Amino acid sequence: MSIRKMIALHPGSKAHNNQALGDAVHHLMYASKMCLSCADACMAETMDMTQCIRLCLDCSDICEATARLGLRRTGDDQPILLELLELCARMCEQCAAECESHDHEHCKLCAQICRECADDCRRAAASIAG
Repeated sequence: MSIRKMIALHPGSKAHNNQALGDAVHHLMYASKMCLSCADACMAETMDMTQCIRLCLDCSDICEATARLGLRRTGDDQPILLELLELCARMCEQCAAECESHDHEHCKLCAQICRECADDCRRAAASIAG
């Protein structure tokens, strides 16, 4: 089962190269859930993790919204999708930097998926921009 394949099979996506977008949506879906899980784990830590929680929750929401728009191949909303991909890459980098400042294993995993997601969002944005 693959979201990449699902995007490629969409009748409205035949005119587009969807490999980079499929990779981004794949990572966006995982990053959204990993950030949500990291935020929850941060709440259980004894130290003040307020900023990390906030960034993880914001990142999760932005990744989720970007993935949802990336899945929609009917019609044309490329300028908005491009802006969301670029915003998401910045948000993922910010979340990763915050998570990397903590020594918790859940934060390290979150930072890793965020960095991967940011890279894929940039590649997808470049493929859309032409």
